[in-house]
Amino acid sequence: MPTSKRLASLGSAVFARVDAAKQAYRLEASSSVRPDLVDLSIGSSDLRPPAALLDSMASAVMESSSSSYCLQAGLRPFHAAVADWCRYRFDVAVDPDHEVQLLVGSQEGTAHLPLAVLDPGDAAMHLDPCYPSHTGGLHLAGARTTALSLSPENDWRPDLTTISPQLWDQLKLFVLGYPHNPSARVGDQEDLNRITAIAARHDVVIAHDNPYVDLALDGEPPSLLQASNWRECGIEFFSLSKGWCLGGFRLGFAVGAAPLIAALRRAKAVIDFNQSLALQQGAIQALQRFPDWPRQLHPTYRERRDRVVETLRARGWSIPCPEMAMYLWFPLPDAAHRRGWSDEDAARELLQRSGVALTPGSGFGVGGRQWLRMALVRPVNELVDAASRLADAMDD
Repeated sequence: MPTSKRLASLGSAVFARVDAAKQAYRLEASSSVRPDLVDLSIGSSDLRPPAALLDSMASAVMESSSSSYCLQAGLRPFHAAVADWCRYRFDVAVDPDHEVQLLVGSQEGTAHLPLAVLDPGDAAMHLDPCYPSHTGGLHLAGARTTALSLSPENDWRPDLTTISPQLWDQLKLFVLGYPHNPSARVGDQEDLNRITAIAARHDVVIAHDNPYVDLALDGEPPSLLQASNWRECGIEFFSLSKGWCLGGFRLGFAVGAAPLIAALRRAKAVIDFNQSLALQQGAIQALQRFPDWPRQLHPTYRERRDRVVETLRARGWSIPCPEMAMYLWFPLPDAAHRRGWSDEDAARELLQRSGVALTPGSGFGVGGRQWLRMALVRPVNELVDAASRLADAMDD
């Protein structure tokens, strides 16, 4: 059966292989004495959203309007709530009708924006490593891509001196995101300010993915909305999946320059009819009644981070302390290098030996090779036990 060339351009299927390995392990564990799977490969929060938020969605589901298509006019209350949140969170005035767009999760927005602003062959840049939808959307749009390599030596920050004026002139779109997934570094507002200022001079669109903006445990996370030039060239993507623990409900939004919002809206018009009004009601409640909910999660994530880092370091693993909640990002243990394992080998072997699923860093790009990501999405005692099982498995 024929498939498109653009599918081949999407590259590695490492996440599909990890998923298949998890399914196989579950089957084996169900008929043996092997320990149950502890899935720390996906950043899907185990914490609960506000109960009142769920109640509002449940109530709204019973209204007849919730089962109808939601066209653009139906988004006005949600867009108004986003504008209010932007003023509360960033002290920025936003036009709810022309500078806000509901998304089916921020991932959907970052993947579809390139279709709205690029023609095949246009030059675009992304970070390496980065979240897969950043590169995936560029490839689906037929972009000519350049990777801006990040490194632990530079604290996973972008080195703008490596981007020549000639390359800035060629670029049409630069996709990035801080706090950064997978490295769990918070980032720096001055970096984003410089990027946005340069982009405005060179007519480059800056797409900033910011689903972790309220989950910084250390430092102050940057935001495109704090950069003075965002209305000239920028669009920023936010999500309720992480901070409000609503991953399965697929609720996110974009805030940006009016022409970019209009372009994304036109692209989305042939793809989806937006989320149900019932789900939007929950999102409105989250932004209006519980704007500080994500910060209430910090003590839980900080304890998880500190306990797991302490456990693995005590077993000789080199674990950088993450600044952002939800993830640990660490190089392969020395024992893995001695065995000649790649990061994908290590994730597979550790799953088989310990029952703990991690994400190979190469799934986030070449810059993630020989690194692993752990999602801190289980209660602290389970995470500490999982860390001990990983260390035991590596010592075998």
